[in-house]
Amino acid sequence: MRTIITTNPATGEPLAHYPAHDDAAIEEAVDHVHETGLKWQGVAVPERARLLGTVADVLAHRREELAAQITLEMGKPITEATAEVDKCIWQCRQYAQDGASYLQPEDLDVSAQSCRTVYEPLGVVLAVMPWNFPLWQVFRFAIPALLAGNTVLLKHAANVTGSALAIESVLRAAQLPAGVLRTLVVEESQVPTVVARLIADRRIAAVTLTGSTRAGAYVASAAGLALKKSVLELGGSDPFVVLADADVDTAAVHAAKSRFMCAGQTCIAAKRLIIHRDIADQFERKFVAAVNALTVGDPLDPSTTVGPLARPDILDQVQRQVEQSVSRGATVLTGGHRLDRPGNFYAPTVITDVTDDMPVVSEETFGPVAALIRVDDDDQAIQVANSTEYGLAASVWSRDVNRARTVGERIESGVLFINSMVTSDPRVPFGGTKRSGYGRELGAAGVREFTNLRTIWVK
Repeated sequence: MRTIITTNPATGEPLAHYPAHDDAAIEEAVDHVHETGLKWQGVAVPERARLLGTVADVLAHRREELAAQITLEMGKPITEATAEVDKCIWQCRQYAQDGASYLQPEDLDVSAQSCRTVYEPLGVVLAVMPWNFPLWQVFRFAIPALLAGNTVLLKHAANVTGSALAIESVLRAAQLPAGVLRTLVVEESQVPTVVARLIADRRIAAVTLTGSTRAGAYVASAAGLALKKSVLELGGSDPFVVLADADVDTAAVHAAKSRFMCAGQTCIAAKRLIIHRDIADQFERKFVAAVNALTVGDPLDPSTTVGPLARPDILDQVQRQVEQSVSRGATVLTGGHRLDRPGNFYAPTVITDVTDDMPVVSEETFGPVAALIRVDDDDQAIQVANSTEYGLAASVWSRDVNRARTVGERIESGVLFINSMVTSDPRVPFGGTKRSGYGRELGAAGVREFTNLRTIWVK
């Protein structure tokens, strides 16, 4: 029997052993969510919304336990892990309150006795999810999908298997019907085969993935062959643009928070800091000071602000990206090395004198590394911001909001934040463009993403 072993990234010690599901167990789970879905879609939308509110109660009751599970499995500081659970609670309550309004039919004024558009569920949605936000990434997609009347088959990242099973147990403990969400435990080498087989299965109606561009292309290809809906939230190399008239102190503090949250392992982090030359020296001093004030340590300690990277291979990748960039002329202002201690720790790093061919600019850096880029004017800032294959999110800082909007609207991204670090909000659609993916999660758009928009015309 194949077994998945999870590891504490702060110590390198094993956490737990989980038997992987065989073909019979996978078949049982698929059949269960499919049969449950046939009943769930018949539940009235307001009642679905109410039932999702009971999930918030279970999350609140298990808040500390779930936060500790996240921290032990992927290394996020306990304060961030607790905030992640709280965000899921907020989301469930928000959809319980307002979600039913997102699925209201719309009457159209046309030359018919009546014409109405309605939102109908698709069925079972396969979700392939990442490890960096073990609860939120799943809830971000699943709660809107469930509200729309779909059911969910979850294939989570192997290193957060405990969190994946906890999500299923949370929904089981709420008032939702058993089987609205099932978790598959799949050994890593078997994932491509299992996912392709599931996408082709007639009982699977759609698929969503949050992960790498390579994984997204694989899933999109399989979904295309099966002619099934897919939503992809992929990588990012988000620009954080600070214009000449920005509040430098505020921008520097938020840049540090954005870049080093989750040890830099988040797709919407401020990865490329694009600073107007007139204020670059001042920003650099403030930013480096903020980075040096971060506390790297035991993620279970509430005083820790930066924990370990989730896996050794991620640590190796970050080190390679920094070393290769330095070998090509980049300058490290702080950090730039592994920490000599057990676990996958890397020093919070700021690097400057970078060019487009350096890995810290041309690749997505999924770790605690920030690249500073100086520009001469707004046009150059836009050009640099757009010089990437990614288009997830962007942040623009200026005391003149109209100027910031003018700059930001010329940047290619799915999300634009003005004078704020990028974040996700249950009430607001989220998603990318270019090689950062397609489709939207959250808000009304996220609820409707996995529905059939049906027109009913009565002559």
